Amino acid sequence: MSRVVAEDISPARDSLPFIDRRQMMELTGGTAASTSPTLGQLLKCVGDVRKEVTGDETPVHQVLDMSDAGSIESRSLPFVLSFNNLTYSVKVHRKLSLPSFLRGHNRLGAAAATAGDPVPGENLFTKTKVLLNDISGEARDGEILAVLGASGSGKSTLVDALANRIAKGSLKGSVTLNGEPLESRLLKVISAYVMQDDLLFPMLTVEETLVFAAEFRLPRTLSKSKKKMRVQALIDQLGLRNAAKTVIGDEGHRGVSGGERRRVSIGIDIIHDPIILFLDEPTSGLDSTSAFMVVKVLQRIAQSGSIVIMTVHQPSYRILGLLDRLIFLSRGQTVYSGSPATLPVFFSDFGHPIPETENRTEFALDLIRELEGSPGGTKSLVEFNKSWQSMKRTRNPDTPTRGLSLKEAISASISRGKLVSGATNDASPTSMVPTFANPFWIEMAVLSKRSITNSRRMPELFGIRLGAVMVTGFILATMFWQLDNSPKGVQERLGFFAFAMSTTFYTCADALPVFLQERYIFMRETAYNAYRRSSYVLSHSITALPALVFLSLAFSAITFWAVGLDGGLSGFLFYFLIILASFWAGSSFVTFLSGIVPHVMLGYTIVVAILAYFLLFSGFFINRDRIPPYWIWFHYISLVKYPYEAVLQNEFEDPVKCFVRGVQIFDNTPLGEVPAALKVKLLGSMSRTLGMNISSTTCVTTGADILQQQGITDLSKWNCLWITVAWGFFFRILFYFTLLLGSKNKRR
Repeated sequence: MSRVVAEDISPARDSLPFIDRRQMMELTGGTAASTSPTLGQLLKCVGDVRKEVTGDETPVHQVLDMSDAGSIESRSLPFVLSFNNLTYSVKVHRKLSLPSFLRGHNRLGAAAATAGDPVPGENLFTKTKVLLNDISGEARDGEILAVLGASGSGKSTLVDALANRIAKGSLKGSVTLNGEPLESRLLKVISAYVMQDDLLFPMLTVEETLVFAAEFRLPRTLSKSKKKMRVQALIDQLGLRNAAKTVIGDEGHRGVSGGERRRVSIGIDIIHDPIILFLDEPTSGLDSTSAFMVVKVLQRIAQSGSIVIMTVHQPSYRILGLLDRLIFLSRGQTVYSGSPATLPVFFSDFGHPIPETENRTEFALDLIRELEGSPGGTKSLVEFNKSWQSMKRTRNPDTPTRGLSLKEAISASISRGKLVSGATNDASPTSMVPTFANPFWIEMAVLSKRSITNSRRMPELFGIRLGAVMVTGFILATMFWQLDNSPKGVQERLGFFAFAMSTTFYTCADALPVFLQERYIFMRETAYNAYRRSSYVLSHSITALPALVFLSLAFSAITFWAVGLDGGLSGFLFYFLIILASFWAGSSFVTFLSGIVPHVMLGYTIVVAILAYFLLFSGFFINRDRIPPYWIWFHYISLVKYPYEAVLQNEFEDPVKCFVRGVQIFDNTPLGEVPAALKVKLLGSMSRTLGMNISSTTCVTTGADILQQQGITDLSKWNCLWITVAWGFFFRILFYFTLLLGSKNKRR
């Protein structure tokens, strides 16, 4: 017989009907008795039953034990996360003044005497700040562990330490799960971390956001219907049914409320039902009701068999009733660790009883702040906590329980429907769960679909970019309208090509904020192996191409025939390809920079400066053979050089087309102002002197001569095209390495 294990805080718990194995098989499609239903199916069934009876929009997250009742005498705790003697310190710069500089040794000695043992590596210019000081404790599944303290007490640092977000070597102490060291690869798969900020795509609906999260975190072996069932069950569990079709929204688009945004942020990280859930200030910025609903959801997640560890600044009385364990921190030290129920006894024994009419946590935090401002600090409270905990263990020794090994605990959780990420029953805990839930091509497809969906709902962004390109093309077309084949026409063509090629790169600067806005979403998702970084780079490149093709076609069509460029249809096609290659290289270059620079304005400054340098060394202002030898290397890495030379060759490659005939040789010289008859006489004199016939119709300069004068003799136009395309791929590869090296999301 199956049994339902749940702690319902609703007054209607007794009205819920009993669900046995036969009913569950009927609801889940008649699966065999030997096959456990998935978590999504169980949640959906229980949620539907509760909704029918109570009408509650947020059903309690029930855990259904499908094993026989007599098979286990007393269920031992499957997961216990223990942390012992966690210590973490960082070096900070000292604020130096002249007196302190002269008395530096005295200050260091006094600091060492105050702090106890001298800290190695501390000197006149830096000092060591301890953020965590010998923190120990444990968290169990089915419970919520809340870390409390004033700002700067070390709450977020402790959660980061438990979530492996502090670099190895910097953190001292141990973190174990069921007594076994927790490996980084395993922790990434079995846990989730919800950041304090709600990092979501603004133009996706709540349901779409959770669907994309399911596509990332749930394995491809799971059918679409089961993934959809899991999403719908999660929407009900989070109490988001009424907002399921509403966009998330941002400053310019109205969307869901703050509490709903926070629950969506939690939902995308628990879509695969992780064993351990870390949260940084999940209630900050929310009103009392929204904060209570968020913690109520977390309680249901814990009751499903998860370890929930969260930081909270100042919980209300109602929220305190949902918490199972508390850790109070003060300047990196533990001042209380235990149940909320024993908080009054603890402070009463300390000599500061909590008034019955006052919130326990508010009283405790106020007292801690008061002690922090006193001369002795919280040292007395820290020492009292140690002795009180020791006395408590002496009075109530822990009864030995049959603990499960990590492999057994993970297997038991998988059999109950936890960890919906393609887990298997392999030999070791690390190999039981895959590094990534899906192959890279599925990740690429989902990332591309999400990016297109989000962009499609903000057409004004592409419209502004297209408008800028078309306005630039229109100005160039009307400014350089139908250029003739004269020496002045040649100079005007050179100016047109230089400006047109540089414009294609400058208009790519709008790609800069794209990744800067997505950076923290990317870091959150890749930190716990939602997808590969390579998949993100490839999908980012693929989704950018359609817009680049459209922009290139628009600019080419506006300018090619209006300016009177040569080559006919084949010339236009090459002109279009080199414009597209320029957009591709420019977009890749700007994307690479967005992976390096932290701010948009700094990025724009760097982009504008570097593109100006590229134009300067492109060969338009100064020919290649006139560039000083110590700057010639910059000429060859200039992105503008190759498309500029390619369009010049496309224009001047016709060997029979003439650009300077007879008397036109005197144009652009002081003799260009003399009468035409005198020019003819001068031309005749030159003919007799040179011994050759030069008439007013004789071709003096062809396109090949112009290319020779410009120093464009090394590469063909097609080689210039391929090199421009290769630059784009090169910068995409560099972008990948910046993501690989620069998004570890760990403290040093």
